[in-house]
Amino acid sequence: MSLFGKFLGVGGATSASRVLGFVREAMIAATLGAGPVADAFYAALRFPNLFRRLFAEGAFNSAFVPIFAKEVESNGKAGAAQFAGEVFSVLVLVLAALSALALAFMPFLAATVIAPAFQDTPEKFDLTVLLARIMFPYLAAMSLVAMLSGVLNSFRKYFLAALAPVLLNIVLIAVLLAALQQGWDGRTVGIALAIGVVTSGLLQLALLVYGLARIGFRFTPQRPRLTPQVRRMLKLAAPAALTGGIVQINLVIGQIIASQQDGAIALLNYADRIYQLPLGIIGIAIGVVLLPELARALGAGEQKTALTLQNRSLEFGLGLTVPAAVALALTPVPFIAVIYERGAFLHETTQATAAALAAFAVGLPSFVLVKVLQPAYFAREDMKTPMWFSLVSLVVNAGGSIALFPHFGHVGIAAATSLAGWTNAVLLGATLWRRDQFRPSTETIRRAVLIVICAAAMGAALLGAWSRVDELFLASGILVRVPVTAGLIGGSMVVYFGLALATGGIDRAMLARALKRRGAGGAES
Repeated sequence: MSLFGKFLGVGGATSASRVLGFVREAMIAATLGAGPVADAFYAALRFPNLFRRLFAEGAFNSAFVPIFAKEVESNGKAGAAQFAGEVFSVLVLVLAALSALALAFMPFLAATVIAPAFQDTPEKFDLTVLLARIMFPYLAAMSLVAMLSGVLNSFRKYFLAALAPVLLNIVLIAVLLAALQQGWDGRTVGIALAIGVVTSGLLQLALLVYGLARIGFRFTPQRPRLTPQVRRMLKLAAPAALTGGIVQINLVIGQIIASQQDGAIALLNYADRIYQLPLGIIGIAIGVVLLPELARALGAGEQKTALTLQNRSLEFGLGLTVPAAVALALTPVPFIAVIYERGAFLHETTQATAAALAAFAVGLPSFVLVKVLQPAYFAREDMKTPMWFSLVSLVVNAGGSIALFPHFGHVGIAAATSLAGWTNAVLLGATLWRRDQFRPSTETIRRAVLIVICAAAMGAALLGAWSRVDELFLASGILVRVPVTAGLIGGSMVVYFGLALATGGIDRAMLARALKRRGAGGAES
């Protein structure tokens, strides 16, 4: 299957998770609004998610995958199984120790890291500690999921690992349906959601164990010890953990500052959920597929193949994220209103969330560019350069949030996150260019310029259409809002893709081949 087809496969699985995520968030918004329980739940969930991105997805997607992929190429399944067993044993030991410490010191962590300002509201602070303790084992489950996902991806089996997050949304939607049916109070809903998060982690782990069994790959856990290969991986994983979790670190910095404003954490989370849809579908698809493919190409000395992989990834990422960013930045209100505005989620909440979404959207292309550019470093086992750039972006994010929050509230935090993303992307791209490790081809640059022009034309058309229907939209209910929003989306897609395909901003031949192979080969890849 072509690179573009693999992107579509992973993106399709991820989109299913994101769509269900919208359903989940809409139900949470209707049930809890932007009140104290919602603040406590999202603050508590952010903590294990931070560690998951840092030590699980960040470290394993960056350090484990290149080494494991090379083991498969050099020593076959037997050598790869030996390495996987060694890593698994060390990982379990580390996770057990980390979980024990976190559970014991959770009040201190909540007061210093998760949401310091919650101490002014003791009931909300205590609930945050309780929910964080319930959900922290989710980190252990998802760390093992990340490892098994890395194994599957190294064997070029991408779909099942991308599909696993769907289980989180299915479990939480089931919890919320039960809550609505039984009429649970807010605190009970928060506790039930926390239990659901942990349950989903165990289900995802079971799914990937099944996936490994399907491809006939098995490894045996061993006595934890630091073998040369494990030492090598840990040496790479330390900076990669920080680099891979930069988005989560930035969000946690924002969360600490936002905890000073009632409801701000929930507002940022609702906005983050929407802009994570294109980022998840496109950025994760690129990140999951590109790293093992690049590692294999560079390991085999195929420099030309590596350059082609990066050019096609850049075109794919920009071709979808630039128009999405324009649409979300210019007309965020209809997206927020259709998904969230009901029950405890009022029109004023829609306006506040929409402002944050517009600020986040400005940085959307930068986060996808990071997904395209970082694998060029990781595949060469250069983890330190991206780490330093991530630290620079952290400083930009923290400084921007502190400077903008007093003037713009939660919107300033979203804007600082976008600024940090662009800082990271520019540093990564400029350094690769200077080292002559990746310079976009003339054709890729031409397509990038055309993509920006086509997206700008789409944005002008979208703004014109919204100005004609905004009063009707705001005065109407969901039965009018849904078709109006669908019409805006459909019209924008026709304008953008029509122009992009006509001008060559999107490679028509590559798209046709990918869709043809996708239809013939099915989803499994």
